[in-house]
Amino acid sequence: MGCCNSKGAGDSSAGRVARWRSTGIVALRDSKLRALPSEILAVESFVRTLDLTNNRINEVTPEISRLVNMQRLVLANNLIEQLPTTIGVLRHLKVIILDGNHLTNLPEELGFLSRLEKLSITGNSLVCLPETIGNLRNLVLLNVSSNKLKCLPDSIGGCISLEELQANANVIEELPSSVCSLVHLKLLSLNNNLIQQLPQDLLKSCKALQNVSLHENPISMEQFQEMEGFQEFEARRKKKFDKQIDSNVMMSSTGLDEGLDK
Repeated sequence: MGCCNSKGAGDSSAGRVARWRSTGIVALRDSKLRALPSEILAVESFVRTLDLTNNRINEVTPEISRLVNMQRLVLANNLIEQLPTTIGVLRHLKVIILDGNHLTNLPEELGFLSRLEKLSITGNSLVCLPETIGNLRNLVLLNVSSNKLKCLPDSIGGCISLEELQANANVIEELPSSVCSLVHLKLLSLNNNLIQQLPQDLLKSCKALQNVSLHENPISMEQFQEMEGFQEFEARRKKKFDKQIDSNVMMSSTGLDEGLDK
């Protein structure tokens, strides 16, 4: 297995392992790793955070299941093509970040991660999401932007805690009606897709929704404004930005963006 490309005099293998055991944090960014170092597996239950961002890892070993108490798994900007089914064993995971890899699908076992709160898989080649994603009832943020998704699974409505759903730059043509069950959803961002219409009850049912972004889609502003619940949605959106202005919160030039092209 791979290891760090260089070792300082005060950073021996034993020293790193001792530090990992003490802090619970394994951070090996930009280390030119090609695989998960065996030293990490030796630490096992002590690991709470594993950050291997910006390496050359192309495979996640099934043995990662030995890190049974891990809460944060950050593998952004590697060469990973698939996840092992054993990831479903890691029931303490709260955060998974897999941005900038080569994933084309996700294992069904992902749905076993009942404590997961944040899942970010941008910049991959996903063509679909597993139906089991609907079992992630504590998921607050899902970002699957810049993939090859044609749709979201019907089960997405099961993610009852979801507050932020980003799926920009895909080829999604429509949303499943189950998104209307996401009563805590605050942000829905679907820029650069192929969406011609939204579920009719979206604005009516998602009463927490404050921000909808649909730029570069066939849907028109007129269609959006004619949806039931639009006036209430618009009131929430303006209230949010008025509150930010009153609090002197810095906003970008798109702060009052209406979310659709004219």
